[in-house]
Amino acid sequence: MPAQSNTSEAQLSGRLTDFSGYGVGDVRITAELEGSPNAPGVSATSGPDGAYFLRVPPGRYRIHFAHTSFVPRDFVLDLAAGESHPLNLRLEIERLSESVVVTANAQPLEANRTPAPVDVLSHQEIEQRQAVSIPDLLQFSPGVAIGRTGPEGGTASIFLNGGNSDFTKVLVDGTPINPPGSAVDFSTLTAENIDKVEVVRGAESAIYGTDAVSGVIQLFTHRGETRVPAFGLYAEGGSYSSARGGGELSGLVGKFDYSAAASYFRTDGQGPNDAFFNRTLSGNFGYAFSQTNQLRLSLRNNTSDAGIPGPTLVAPPDLFQGYGQHILSIHARWDLATGPHWRHELNGTESYTRQHSFATPPDQFTYDTLLRFNRAGLAAQSTYIARSFSAAAGYQYEVENGGISFVSPGHLRRNNQGGYLDFRYSPVSRLWFDFGIRAEANASFGTRVVPRAGGSYLLHYGKGLFGDTRYRAFYGQGIKEPRFDQTFGTDPCFPGNPNLKPEASKGWSTGFDQKLVSDRLKLSADYFYNRFYDMVSFAPNPSPNPDFCGTYFNTDLAFARGVNFASELRMGKWLFVYGNYTYDDTRVLQSENAFGDPALVAGKPLIRRPVHSGSLGVNIYYARVNWNFIGYFSGVRTDTNFVNPSQTNNPGYARFDMAVRYNLIRGFLLTARATNLFDKQYQDVLGYPALGRDYRFGLCYQFSGRN
Repeated sequence: MPAQSNTSEAQLSGRLTDFSGYGVGDVRITAELEGSPNAPGVSATSGPDGAYFLRVPPGRYRIHFAHTSFVPRDFVLDLAAGESHPLNLRLEIERLSESVVVTANAQPLEANRTPAPVDVLSHQEIEQRQAVSIPDLLQFSPGVAIGRTGPEGGTASIFLNGGNSDFTKVLVDGTPINPPGSAVDFSTLTAENIDKVEVVRGAESAIYGTDAVSGVIQLFTHRGETRVPAFGLYAEGGSYSSARGGGELSGLVGKFDYSAAASYFRTDGQGPNDAFFNRTLSGNFGYAFSQTNQLRLSLRNNTSDAGIPGPTLVAPPDLFQGYGQHILSIHARWDLATGPHWRHELNGTESYTRQHSFATPPDQFTYDTLLRFNRAGLAAQSTYIARSFSAAAGYQYEVENGGISFVSPGHLRRNNQGGYLDFRYSPVSRLWFDFGIRAEANASFGTRVVPRAGGSYLLHYGKGLFGDTRYRAFYGQGIKEPRFDQTFGTDPCFPGNPNLKPEASKGWSTGFDQKLVSDRLKLSADYFYNRFYDMVSFAPNPSPNPDFCGTYFNTDLAFARGVNFASELRMGKWLFVYGNYTYDDTRVLQSENAFGDPALVAGKPLIRRPVHSGSLGVNIYYARVNWNFIGYFSGVRTDTNFVNPSQTNNPGYARFDMAVRYNLIRGFLLTARATNLFDKQYQDVLGYPALGRDYRFGLCYQFSGRN
């Protein structure tokens, strides 16, 4: 009887591999009978070698293949009684998956194989925290320190693994948005339509060229995934006359996917001249000629206007100072596979930054400073991928344009280009090596060669109480071009120095990842050491005015060393506990031009980087309520105080935030959050008080779409 029963069924089997030919295990294969939504589905899971097998009654089935690290695939098959249907698939890696790292490698790679320390912030985390701005997200990542000159709208700087704020390269869907040779002001960047944020700690100039001295941060915008469109609307208001609203729409039409979002935020702030306005527009559009031939275009536009009251703890509020910023990024990409081993990628990028600072007090000194920067680039990469080896070769050409109101001539230009090679080798299934090199030709400093190398080894493979143990090691070098004003400045009092060398770094890290209790508990730890060379400093001239005039020189030398710890604990679907701790020991080794500031004297810590910092968060989902509570602490940090130079220690603090979402009825959610819940008085930058207790309440409607 069993044999007769089997002959009346159909069989579906095959093998699932990635692009290198390795079998992909743990893929969930589901077969659902079309036209019978209430009929029970049949499912199976692929084995470690990628093999799978299903037996189903005859009929027309929708077959779905799903894995967290790969793009899902769907097929509609007619399966006859007794038929044995083979279906082998090569799965494409999913760039937006939290299990995949794009930024740390020439090709996307599963996170557990990358040698560089990486923190991935998923779309789910962004939603649970109800984060408005990117600094609100990054503050709780290991190795990250935030320096904000006041509340909403104040300049927001990121210090990664002890590096300067301009030592981190920032990308939006692959487009660099750093002003040439300078730091990104994160105050304008919002979390709207962002699906994932990757934070790579370690010098990555071998892949990304200039600016990637201590790490890279990349933002990934949402892509459409459902044939019935997904959309959402939200509105909220709260303390300081704050109001925020926006909407998102995404979906699939045939081979075309789309995603678009718009939002608006305003607040009066907590004091005079402290208002802030922010607008965001975002779009991501793609067309797939086939699984191996795809086009994609993404655009993102952030604009903001802010009142700048200044350091109100040391002086009265400035009632006439303002600041406006505009950041636009555009990215076009063509992905093409030719044959079973070759992948090609062509990228066009453009970014525009406009920063306008002004002060117009009546009958007093006024100023009006305008900075405009544009970066436009073209990059091509070809990759050969085999079962245990891959090699990528790439070329990048970039044109940088700038206009600085206090630097002549009015239009500044710099052309850069670079070529790189990156290799990945896996001699055995548990061991991965990665090594690469880049030659960067910069119009300011000439040609420099920078390498990178690293490896990852699965020391122990296990399930249950004692799970996987993975060891990582990484070495990289970084370079950064000077700012336009540091090189081209023509003011007799502040002349530029065309002979500046690039600021550079050499750094390495090593660490472990450990899974325990059936992967419910994850622990990671890494030690890092970064040496910074030829840091540009300002030196006063002996004449004609030694107190105010000077120029720029390569003199400073510094280091940063420390450890980053991170942990995650999941208890079923209702409880998630996470935390991290960073010890960051920085030191100025040489600084011939401290310019009267004791914070820059040799032997002092680098400014605005706390030695001790960390966070602890708890997320609970129970009875339609998602509750997120997170605390952040920062130890004492060295800072600069031009009003009272003898005070250079900024006291530590602990701050707590809370966010709650209640599923009211299908699709409707009530939201509430409190930033700085206990109204802690503190300052990220000396003299600039942080935002006090801030409550927000809102209503949200979400329709997730469907296929």
